[in-house]
Amino acid sequence: MGFKGFFEGGIASIVAGCSTHPLDLIKVRMQLQGEAPAPAFQTLRPALAFHTTAAHVHPHISLPPPPPRLGPVAVGLRIIQQDGVAALFSGVSATVLRQTLYSTTRMGLYDILKQKWTDPNSNNMPLMRKITAGLIAGGIGAAVGNPADVAMVRMQADGRLPLAQRRNYKSVVDAISQMAKSEGVASLWRGSSLTVNRAMLVTASQLASYDQFKEIILEKHLMQDGLGTHVTASFAAGFVAAVASNPVDVIKTRVMNMKVEAGMVPPYSGAMDCAMKTIKAEGPMSLYKGFIPTISRQGPFTVVLFVTLEQPWSSIVINGTFS
Repeated sequence: MGFKGFFEGGIASIVAGCSTHPLDLIKVRMQLQGEAPAPAFQTLRPALAFHTTAAHVHPHISLPPPPPRLGPVAVGLRIIQQDGVAALFSGVSATVLRQTLYSTTRMGLYDILKQKWTDPNSNNMPLMRKITAGLIAGGIGAAVGNPADVAMVRMQADGRLPLAQRRNYKSVVDAISQMAKSEGVASLWRGSSLTVNRAMLVTASQLASYDQFKEIILEKHLMQDGLGTHVTASFAAGFVAAVASNPVDVIKTRVMNMKVEAGMVPPYSGAMDCAMKTIKAEGPMSLYKGFIPTISRQGPFTVVLFVTLEQPWSSIVINGTFS
């Protein structure tokens, strides 16, 4: 019975992740918009860390104006124009590995805790227990899947770099291998605290709110237990998850994507440093960069995830496999 939750959750997550990968790619590109590029000389970094202009360091150098901020449609069109339609699926192999490791773990653990903590008399689980189960399952799942998460972010962000600076990973295996060789094995868990925090927020808000919305709809007899209920509850859960996780997701993307070279001070010393520099340079609402593609992706992702998970045919397949 325990393996059923892992297998069902993993398959549903892979289907959802691949279906919404282009939206995730656009979200990552938007989250990196406005990020200050690494300076050409390391000696400039301390002086530039918290100054809004470079005039304090080189008064005779005038920097070009920042490029205009693009919306999700414009970002998508630019990707297609520059690199072709296939570029919208850059890093999809990392998405498959990430969902296999991260989502399989979190969905399976949540299912186990849900079965254990559900009241046998009412067949319901209190909201706080749902949230707690989501926090635990999400945190463990994120720790397991962090290497694939780092690889996915880098592969998705690679196309925004000049050709000479691109990492040009061939696949998720190549990305993980190159990172381990050039930056050390520890680099595979770069931003892991952010990944864990984000995953705890997403899992608790997504899975717990889906169950809660579904229970409310059925208890108040607003709909029958069917496709309409599953779509409504899952889209509402996706919106809650997007609002809760977007700030952490922006910081996670930037920390994971930063380029760290031997002998050079990294652009960010950690999550808090990244958050403070981002807010100081771009304002508090910069933490909600990419929110439109986030909700555009999180909504369909959650719908595909739970609709796939709730379909009778999936239970038949799983029961046949594990019977």
